[in-house]
Amino acid sequence: MTPRWTTAVLDTQQPGGLAVVRGPDGFLLDDNGPLFAREWIKGQALPVLAEHGIGYLDGEPVYLLELESHTHIQGCRWQGLRAFMLEGDHTLYKVLGYAAQIGTWSREHRFCGSCGLAMTQVPLERAMYCAACDLRSYPRISPSMIVLITRGDEVLLARSPRFVPGVYSTLAGFAEPGESAEECLVREVREEVQLEVKNIQYVGSQCWPFPHSMMLGFHAEYAGGEIVPQADEIEDAQWFNVHNLPPLPASRSIARYLIDLYVARRLGHAEPVLPS
Repeated sequence: MTPRWTTAVLDTQQPGGLAVVRGPDGFLLDDNGPLFAREWIKGQALPVLAEHGIGYLDGEPVYLLELESHTHIQGCRWQGLRAFMLEGDHTLYKVLGYAAQIGTWSREHRFCGSCGLAMTQVPLERAMYCAACDLRSYPRISPSMIVLITRGDEVLLARSPRFVPGVYSTLAGFAEPGESAEECLVREVREEVQLEVKNIQYVGSQCWPFPHSMMLGFHAEYAGGEIVPQADEIEDAQWFNVHNLPPLPASRSIARYLIDLYVARRLGHAEPVLPS
């Protein structure tokens, strides 16, 4: 089965195709959604910072217009990426998630990190180039671990002050240089709740475009300690019975998948599928 969405580096000199528009307020959309006829939207005098060909949707080329500043288009509005994640079209969210990562990389690599001179896009390659330093900068992926800790019928869930009110989720954190994913997991759990874990098992991964994470999902069993939430990072952390869970993260997130998978296995239900 041919996937509806595939990423690709497209030639921005070619005409036609569709375009998504990203600015400081999120993605532009009208009553038909966030996909516009490329030639039409480019004729709207937008403050375009960069244009990138990002892939094919149902065989149609798709381009990203990354804007430099706020703007207004009659009949259009702006919407953040997280709102699209909660809506029904997962393929569209994947398109916009990828566009957001390319837009962030493009915006953050306009100038060379070594000498400060302006960088240029490399034709037909996802890279920015500094001629003075002969330096190429590619889109960054930041590896992080996310883990569901369990104790029989109980799962450990926590709240960050940044979460939607009432929602609890799994623990997560970014890997440090020289650290394996498993070492990261153990360190983050100790830092965030002062617990020890055992029987660490890799479950799956998910690209997370907020802004450029690769989430490596794990399951681990409780090995000891009392919960002590990390100040300024963890607002609350508790053991929850699988029969009485609090509000949980969005269904398309790997955090929710780790929870749903364990609950399904514990209760003998059909196992969920990790959103890809």
